[in-house]
Amino acid sequence: MKHKKIKDVANKEGMPQTLSSTSMFTPCGFSPHLHTSKEGEQGGLIFQDGNLTSASLDALIQHLIPTTDYYPEKAYIFTFLLSSRLFIEPHELLSRVCHKCIEQQRLDDPVLDKARIRKFGPKILQLLTEWTETFPYDFQEERMIGHLKDMIHRIAPCDEAYWKKMNQLLQALNQKLATLSHGQEGIVKISTAVSDKLVAFKTKPPSIQREILSVCSDPYTLAQQLTHVELERLSHIGPEEFVQAFVHKDPLDGTKTCFSEQKKTSNLEAYVKWFNRLCYLVATEICMPAKKKQRAQVIEFFIDVARECFNIGNFNSLMAIISGMNMSPVSRLKKTWSKVKTAKFFILEHQMDPTGNFYNYRTALRGAAHRSLTAHSNREKIVIPFFSLLIKDIYFLNEGCANRLPNGHVNFEKFLELAKQVGEFITWKQVECPFEQDPNIIHYLHTAPIFTEDGLYLASYESESPENQTEKDRWKSLRSTILGKT
Repeated sequence: MKHKKIKDVANKEGMPQTLSSTSMFTPCGFSPHLHTSKEGEQGGLIFQDGNLTSASLDALIQHLIPTTDYYPEKAYIFTFLLSSRLFIEPHELLSRVCHKCIEQQRLDDPVLDKARIRKFGPKILQLLTEWTETFPYDFQEERMIGHLKDMIHRIAPCDEAYWKKMNQLLQALNQKLATLSHGQEGIVKISTAVSDKLVAFKTKPPSIQREILSVCSDPYTLAQQLTHVELERLSHIGPEEFVQAFVHKDPLDGTKTCFSEQKKTSNLEAYVKWFNRLCYLVATEICMPAKKKQRAQVIEFFIDVARECFNIGNFNSLMAIISGMNMSPVSRLKKTWSKVKTAKFFILEHQMDPTGNFYNYRTALRGAAHRSLTAHSNREKIVIPFFSLLIKDIYFLNEGCANRLPNGHVNFEKFLELAKQVGEFITWKQVECPFEQDPNIIHYLHTAPIFTEDGLYLASYESESPENQTEKDRWKSLRSTILGKT
């Protein structure tokens, strides 16, 4: 793929003309090649074949700071803000950026050089805007807002417009944080309302335990509602969570990890929990019906839902459904499966086959990503990756290369690769769901009771008797612990 170099066309009076915040993440907009005309070292930055490969942390911070005639490339800003948190906390980074700006632009002088600051002002405002748009969670900290306001207060006397810009920036940030926090509260409420304990087994009157087919009998509609849930939950995950999930101690600062107070990865963890819930919900719905014919009907329904998820580009729900069907309590139901037309299921399983490091899935994902790039509608833009595999890829990238080189330099080459993977994900999570929401179905997906693993085995043995002594013993033990029967 040909990577365009991202240039900043700074217009002297107004704001720099940079790309919109989404375009910096698209594979064609994300330029992993941060070029320089020189080879070797330049201002403490090491270049190889024209690409920035490593540098000291100080040199990288300096490279982030705009001047009257320089603005960092968009790809550099994203990569550095994403990865810098492995070495320095965001509030500390912003403090150093502001301090260097004050020094370089002489913002402490009793009489300010207005002409000079009018050239510098729009650029520092642009940098702060990009930071707040892409990493809003960083600004939940009072200290961050303090540094931001201090910076703008220093340049504002030179131009009235800077006050207006600051208010717009803070307003947009507050709105974004409020939306994110409201969404997070909703997810927490759902999590506490749902008791994942076993629903009273086989003793329940039908009116209490609705099953999925009574709530939604159309596979396409259910696939659309699953896509709603996926995109809603994805929208809360900040790009920094992928880095914070793997924070280790920084070798140059043996005293602490950067996020020693807590790993800020709650949205990422909530999303993984949703995947597990969906697996168990599918297995519960299949094992619950007393009649073989009904169980077969539920399996066929979920096969159709999974196929629709594949067509939409929702690979996460697709994988959860397949995983639920492959759980032992479900796969042991031989008599039930004999009633199912399995050809479609095998095609889907083949798509998500882990062989060759998920070769088939990765091919399908590339196809969906390509479709998304050339899309004319939100419907065609949807790409929801199989999330556990994305995390695993990022984990191996992180484990496979050191953050620092033996000379203490930051391994920037590694972080460009990381930024490319995370950047693509950011593009996908910004897609607005084009399907109409059905609150009834979404409520069911979040709150329907699900069996524990033991509950699933018991339901499975009650549906189709144990086949061997091991299963018989397990059935006996489960009957006594769960149902209190011997």
